[in-house]
Amino acid sequence: MSNEILEMTAVQLLQHYRSGALSPVVATRAMLDQIERLNSVVNAYCLVDEETTMGYAKEAEQRYQKQCANGLVDGVPVAIKDVFLTPMWPTVKGSKVIDPESTLNKEAPAVAALNRHGYVPLGKTTTPEFGWKGVTDSPLCGATNNPWNPEKTAGGSSGGSAAAVALGMGPLSLGTDAGGSIRIPSGFCGIVGLKPTFGEVPHWPASPFGTLAHAGPMTWTVEDCALMMDVLTEPDCRDSLAAPRRGVNYLAEISKDIKDLKIAFSPTLGYVDVNPEIETAVKEAVKLLQDAGATVVEVDPSIADPLGAFGHLFYSGAANAMRDLGSKKRALMDPALVSVAEKAAKLSMLDYLGAMNIRMALSERMAQFHKKYDLLVTPTLPLTAFKTAREVPEDWHSTRWPSWTPFTYPFNMTGQPGLSVPCGFSSDGLPIGLQLVGRRFQDEIVLRAGHVYQRAAGFMQRRPDLFKAGQ
Repeated sequence: MSNEILEMTAVQLLQHYRSGALSPVVATRAMLDQIERLNSVVNAYCLVDEETTMGYAKEAEQRYQKQCANGLVDGVPVAIKDVFLTPMWPTVKGSKVIDPESTLNKEAPAVAALNRHGYVPLGKTTTPEFGWKGVTDSPLCGATNNPWNPEKTAGGSSGGSAAAVALGMGPLSLGTDAGGSIRIPSGFCGIVGLKPTFGEVPHWPASPFGTLAHAGPMTWTVEDCALMMDVLTEPDCRDSLAAPRRGVNYLAEISKDIKDLKIAFSPTLGYVDVNPEIETAVKEAVKLLQDAGATVVEVDPSIADPLGAFGHLFYSGAANAMRDLGSKKRALMDPALVSVAEKAAKLSMLDYLGAMNIRMALSERMAQFHKKYDLLVTPTLPLTAFKTAREVPEDWHSTRWPSWTPFTYPFNMTGQPGLSVPCGFSSDGLPIGLQLVGRRFQDEIVLRAGHVYQRAAGFMQRRPDLFKAGQ
């Protein structure tokens, strides 16, 4: 029964809870056991507190016994990236310089929403220091490895959350994304990850990366992603930049077909070198969208690579996060983070405003593009996972991570929703991701298309070998 539980989606767990076929206590115990078996291999979790977790599970079990289930995810275990404030556990963001005690008794909006809906917190998942890069390793927590091949990276910065979902160490997880940090590890680990429209999911405290940063769900299926969005989009007055609530029922929306959609397919955005295996897999995925009734046109959005502008904006955020830290604390930090932050601190206001000009022009260009096309489809990444504990692949032309994530960071600059869905595997068994990008505040269309594709493709039936090796 344990394997069956670990393979269940959140929607399936809820069905079993309601019928009495399964208890939240039994399901949570199975996932904690899986964490105990496999976490030493992949390092997905940096904090596990079984007593507290089982306490939440027992409370959920009692609610089901009394037939008074509380909310949309009552009793469902959730992994929480260690950048989200949790009142009962410290939030140290992969860093030795944060006082754990100072973070207690505070609750991020996403965590508060999950709590209102009866979730069971499984623990905190690993992140690079301050969530600053597209892989997951830090001086405090070490590296997070890929569940399909532990010699490879899980990606980042939400690498722990992605690895946890892939290995059955929790069906739902929370991530953040300021340059690809949900979609990168989702692509590398073969799971589903949504970077919602900026402002759609309330987030507090404000990220040091400003309006590049989005909070969102990471799951095994698009259906579970929609379920989480129904919870995470609830209002929270602490986020002054959150958009007005739209009252979308995401689970209901994804049941619709995609015959009315016009989709632009851009295999390279016009400037990206893509691994041939990935290019082939993405083209096959696009055919399935076409077979489902969507109109698909191969066309580039005619944008220039905004890498330089993104770097100014993103690394300025890193400098902002470290602005009050002296030399003694900086000596305890990831040296590469310190380096990029100190370099960004020397940028002028005109440098920053110039980057903002490029950002606004890109946003306007994509808004015009989406007058004609409902969705833009690209690969999530141009390459598969590389050696773990590295910021870039071996013999790479650059030392910084955004150089290999050209499909993700442009859409942090525009604030659009972007979904990564598994669309195949390389010849050496590593996952390949398909990215679907939509108009701002049309997250439901992105999810709908992703759901139709995932059901047609069927890749959610395949789990890493490590998944069952732990049994």
